[in-house]
Amino acid sequence: MKILIDINHPAHVHLLKNFAFEMQKKGHQILFTCRDKEFEIELLESLRFEYINFGKKFSSLSGKILGLFKFNVKLLRIALKFKPDILLSSGSIYASHVSFLIRKPHISLEDTGNIEQVRLYLPFTDVVLTSETFQEDYGSKQIRYPGYHEVAYLNKNYFTPDPSILKKLGIKNEDKFVVIRFISWKATHDVGVRGLSYEDKISIVNKLSEKFIVFISSEGDLPKELENFRININAIDMHSVLYYSSLLFGESGTMTSECFILGTPAVQISGLPKGSMGTLEAQHNSGLVWIYEKYDDDILNHVISLIETDKSKEIWKKKRDQVLSEFIDLTQFLVWFVECYPSSFNAIKKDNNFIRQFLNN
Repeated sequence: MKILIDINHPAHVHLLKNFAFEMQKKGHQILFTCRDKEFEIELLESLRFEYINFGKKFSSLSGKILGLFKFNVKLLRIALKFKPDILLSSGSIYASHVSFLIRKPHISLEDTGNIEQVRLYLPFTDVVLTSETFQEDYGSKQIRYPGYHEVAYLNKNYFTPDPSILKKLGIKNEDKFVVIRFISWKATHDVGVRGLSYEDKISIVNKLSEKFIVFISSEGDLPKELENFRININAIDMHSVLYYSSLLFGESGTMTSECFILGTPAVQISGLPKGSMGTLEAQHNSGLVWIYEKYDDDILNHVISLIETDKSKEIWKKKRDQVLSEFIDLTQFLVWFVECYPSSFNAIKKDNNFIRQFLNN
């Protein structure tokens, strides 16, 4: 079987990497395609996957419209040459359109529900896989599973934190450190949404650095005053950093959800109104992460008081373990689902409890 995987975001490399490894072991051929957004290429090269880079993503609205046509054409040319049996992605508009043109199925994973993306890919997609906690209803194409995307690459079967990262960062075992994440706010679903202000960023870093060691991960440029806090590591090591950190504070929904799976307290200033955050909303409502639309000093004071206690990580890992015991191994589920498609889809539609055989033990 030939499988073409289109990547929209660095997190999608992590989401589908173990699936790709497992399928390659079974003799299937995998080809990744991507746009150069942040560090997708660094990850794909570190993992030694075969991939094709279509060039830089566009940040302006007019550029994104142009990119829709440009990247569709590029992906179509590759698909006609590669001849995939199935296209797989996490909400890729391009993969959905090309799958329709070459008359091959497109299977999409979804956890954010960005309406402007869903409207463009859903009519051309055969299956949408979402968490049971995902609020949106996509009709007969949708299959719900117990779990989150991050379980596919951060559960105990696939991820082991590397303690050597502490030495690389100059951290001692007894040190408490915080990771701050700033994003660029240039995605299509970020139109009209504002993140942390310049003043907020300066204030947050100054207050946290008074009590803890601070590292900043940022998609874009940092204020000159904060540049010396920028973390300097290989992208593949970030999950080990998050595992050992005392807190994640910032704007990234992906990293926030990853920290829950890693047993690390996380706070996101989302800039988004309640009801528009996909599976993160369910995590927030369950007390697994904290998500706020806007920043104020009370939020920071609260989390500082939390991580000053010695048992904050222990509490979060207990929460994590309890939830994970009810989740499936998403990677093994994907391997079965893709290999057996479309009979796998039909089997679940007849009996959704069929998914429970993939419980993460």
